[in-house]
Amino acid sequence: MNRLQAWWIRLSASLWFVPALIVAASLAGAAALVEAQGWVSDEVAQAWPRLFGASADGSRAMLGAIATSMMTVAGVVFSITMVALSLASSQFSPRILGNFMRDRITQGVLGVFVGVFAYCLLVLRAIRGPEAGDFIPSLAVLGAMAYVLGAIGLLIYFIHHVADSIQASSILVRIAGETGAAIDRLFPQDIGQPASGAWAVDTHVPTTWTVVMSSRTGYILGVDGQRVLDFAAAHERVVRLPENGRFVARATPLLEVSGATPLAPQDEERLRVWISIGRQRTVEQDAAFGIQQLVDMAVKALSPGINDPTTACMCLDQLCALLTQLASRRAPDPHRLKDGRLRVIAPAPGFAEMANLAFGAILRSSRGDLEVLARALDALTVIRDSTDQRACWQDMAGAAQAVHGELRKLERSPPVLAIEQRAWRIEQSLRVPVQAGPAPTTPATPERLSATAAAASAPRITAPPC
Repeated sequence: MNRLQAWWIRLSASLWFVPALIVAASLAGAAALVEAQGWVSDEVAQAWPRLFGASADGSRAMLGAIATSMMTVAGVVFSITMVALSLASSQFSPRILGNFMRDRITQGVLGVFVGVFAYCLLVLRAIRGPEAGDFIPSLAVLGAMAYVLGAIGLLIYFIHHVADSIQASSILVRIAGETGAAIDRLFPQDIGQPASGAWAVDTHVPTTWTVVMSSRTGYILGVDGQRVLDFAAAHERVVRLPENGRFVARATPLLEVSGATPLAPQDEERLRVWISIGRQRTVEQDAAFGIQQLVDMAVKALSPGINDPTTACMCLDQLCALLTQLASRRAPDPHRLKDGRLRVIAPAPGFAEMANLAFGAILRSSRGDLEVLARALDALTVIRDSTDQRACWQDMAGAAQAVHGELRKLERSPPVLAIEQRAWRIEQSLRVPVQAGPAPTTPATPERLSATAAAASAPRITAPPC
């Protein structure tokens, strides 16, 4: 991601950029229609008096009423937006506020109402009565009427949109959609495709590194990888980059360059410029942040103050879909080569980190809720059956063990024992050893392993991993 893309991500997350563009377009449109008044001849005005026959005083009165009412409505729109942000933050998670601020409909509605106000002001300035030359831009006045009618329709749609957007299902679908797009972008290679650039890494990775300090404080949003790669090749060095989403403080290590010889100050500054740092994480180059938002919503829903296990189960459903998508993708090789030589090491989270992020906090916060624990087992089963990659299975075994551990804390009742037995079977099916050769086409199932599991004594379940 280059600086232009990072700059655009920051602007798209702001609540002022799109409204400012709409206001500028409204002013330009008003000026164009005022200048186009010469196209409206006297014959046309006489033929259509109801459209082009307004007097100077009548036009001023109408435009003044529109401008006043539009500013009032703009204040209402802003108030509705703030209420929606407050409700979403307190009910779900403060991490999702960026999604509301990036909402194009909210930005567009706010911009349209302020744009109508600016349009009317400019047209009002152009109207002159008989004492000043008698100029009435009837075409621009007609445009104001059409503009305000469109704005009224947009207000009705905006009220519907806000009522729909603060629902838990809508928020989850939006976050999952953005995260799924990030997974497609960051993990483009399917499992069935051959691995690219398979090579012996150990003989190429340097052992001596020089640290480049950060000049800013914030989160890593992205890296202009091509420029860093060209820089490393030109200087015959290897650059080890930070992971997207990591927090760095000023005057702390930002990246590392191979060799003991320090870089020139201008070269260090170039490397810093190619790493985008912002005040908050974004999902565009950081799919883990999208998963973190879903986890935060589930944990908030399971808190004693909210106590909404249904929303937590909906979060698990979306996490299941994302991990199923991720399980079918090959983790990108962190080692980047140019001309056959290692030049950049760019670490990225794999399936194990994503699975632990998706299930760990939710299971620890479940407080023994059987609905949430059963839904977590459903998710593990769906992910397991969607891939034959045994490494992914073993990465999820810890989550099944955590479910088992939470169930053992509860009173022994038939529903608890049934789910506990199911959790044990799923855990055993996920702990199938990784074979050296290609994995079988059909994944193992608990039914296929039931005979072996019944013959063996039940293993001792340790405490769930933290």
